[in-house]
Amino acid sequence: MPTCPPGQGGSQLRMWLFLGATKRAKRRPSITEVFLFSSSVIDPETIQAYLETDYHVHGDAPTTLKVGIASPALANLYTASRVSTSAFITACNPFSQSFDEAANIQRQALLAQQLKTRGLTFIEGIGQHPSNKWPGEASFLVLDLSLEAAKVLGAQHEQNAIIWCDPDALPQLILLR
Repeated sequence: MPTCPPGQGGSQLRMWLFLGATKRAKRRPSITEVFLFSSSVIDPETIQAYLETDYHVHGDAPTTLKVGIASPALANLYTASRVSTSAFITACNPFSQSFDEAANIQRQALLAQQLKTRGLTFIEGIGQHPSNKWPGEASFLVLDLSLEAAKVLGAQHEQNAIIWCDPDALPQLILLR
């Protein structure tokens, strides 16, 4: 486990994560891509699970997004759709508390309706941890969504976090609590 910088210990959770430094990464992240998750109420194990999860995007050109690893398929989707950002969002299992399937279907339908009302383009997907210990969560990749709008949408649907993808098609874990 990475250590805290001097003077930043204490009772608050402070965790440095260096994302993308894997064999699958196209490049080594710059220092600006080192993230500090500070003072979050989300437990470290849950954050780690979010980082390990595969974010599967369905549609005409299916792909899998991984936090910290640029996605050429997503970059191609950006070009074809003439957009430069996206967010992977769910309404299932608010605050990572397990809801029954019917409740999750209803919550996801409400999110879909909200996206349609706003005129947003979205593609169905599923977030699934590779261990399969937690059921996959129905999700949407929402195109052309700013970071701030994605945060608001995630918070409205009581999510701990969202995956936001920048203009470089780099998926990033964004904690909301």
